[in-house]
Amino acid sequence: MNKVVANADEAIRDINDGATVMLGGFGLCGIPENLIAAMIRKGPKNLLTISNNMGVDHFGLGLLLEAGMIRKHIGSYVGENKFLEESVLGGRLDLELVPQGTFAERLRAGGAGIPAFFTPAGVGTMVADGKETREFDGRPYIMERWLRADFALIKAWKGDKWGNLIYRKTARNFNPMMAAAAKVTIAEVEELVEVGEIAPDEVMTPSVYVKRIFQGQNYEKRIERRTVRKATA
Repeated sequence: MNKVVANADEAIRDINDGATVMLGGFGLCGIPENLIAAMIRKGPKNLLTISNNMGVDHFGLGLLLEAGMIRKHIGSYVGENKFLEESVLGGRLDLELVPQGTFAERLRAGGAGIPAFFTPAGVGTMVADGKETREFDGRPYIMERWLRADFALIKAWKGDKWGNLIYRKTARNFNPMMAAAAKVTIAEVEELVEVGEIAPDEVMTPSVYVKRIFQGQNYEKRIERRTVRKATA
């Protein structure tokens, strides 16, 4: 039951070329910084990555892209990464954009064992191309498939040695859904505690979903786009 590993490098030891990898986070909030750094060091290629955002230039998931490790990305928002834009337009990256609500539900469905569902989001647009369409109560819906992965790399605020996790505020974002939708979920936490120090009612991701856990370090926690008021006299 002790799922603790020494560090990020040991945690990702079996992520190899061609793997499908989910990465938690919303923008730069709640991203697994230590695991991303370890992935750069290990250098697996031809990855299919699944994450709401693609980080920014020179940070977050943007580092994986710049290292030439990603062949395809599935996500919802990519507007902060200029290198990604260049890679897609240059034919070096296959990009699948998904409406954000649909993206979240595809993740949840993957964790719940629901292979497909119908949604009105995207009907009549390019999102619906090649997908089954049905009518329910006089309204058209398109069928979307679940999202699952070989590995989920997630970040939590606090976790115990069994893998029970707590997220803090916005950093909760996509991490819990991804934790349930992968064969192997690896969690990095800011604070690693003994079993029993997290009250059962506080657990956000139960330990049954987590295979490996370690305490991260040296978090930068960058702000994706800083907006400030003008100084007043």
